[in-house]
Amino acid sequence: MKFIEIHSDLIPLSLLLEGDPSRSSVQASLQESICFAVVEEEQVIGACVVKFLTEECAEILNISVLPAQQGQGIGSALLEFVLLELKEYKMKRVELGTGCFGYQLTYYQRAGFRVDSVVKDHFLNHYSTPIFEKGIQHKDMLRLYLDL
Repeated sequence: MKFIEIHSDLIPLSLLLEGDPSRSSVQASLQESICFAVVEEEQVIGACVVKFLTEECAEILNISVLPAQQGQGIGSALLEFVLLELKEYKMKRVELGTGCFGYQLTYYQRAGFRVDSVVKDHFLNHYSTPIFEKGIQHKDMLRLYLDL
């Protein structure tokens, strides 16, 4: 398994849709972004899309792992790799948006991310299809940050 920076064209759209179910949102996120991937036996099994907001701040727009490889620590290792790479790019802060509950929030909190703000009704206003997790609908988005 290797961790690399990769061109967005080499990441399967189906993989990125694991991290965000909106095709239009995923495609928009690839504009002016850099991508990182986990590659195993020449297959991309995990990917992360990052956009530079300022000279010192980046935003993680998508991070996902193929369903068959989830739960093995690959996503955590990918996030750790991405954060180290962003330090090499001289980033001092990383931001992202996620749901107010669920495994994604726990995943980011384990990595040290903290809550910055709440965007009310984000998932209601930006997704045509409701997003449910364990029977609960995502409505608000938490904005998280990590100082590097």
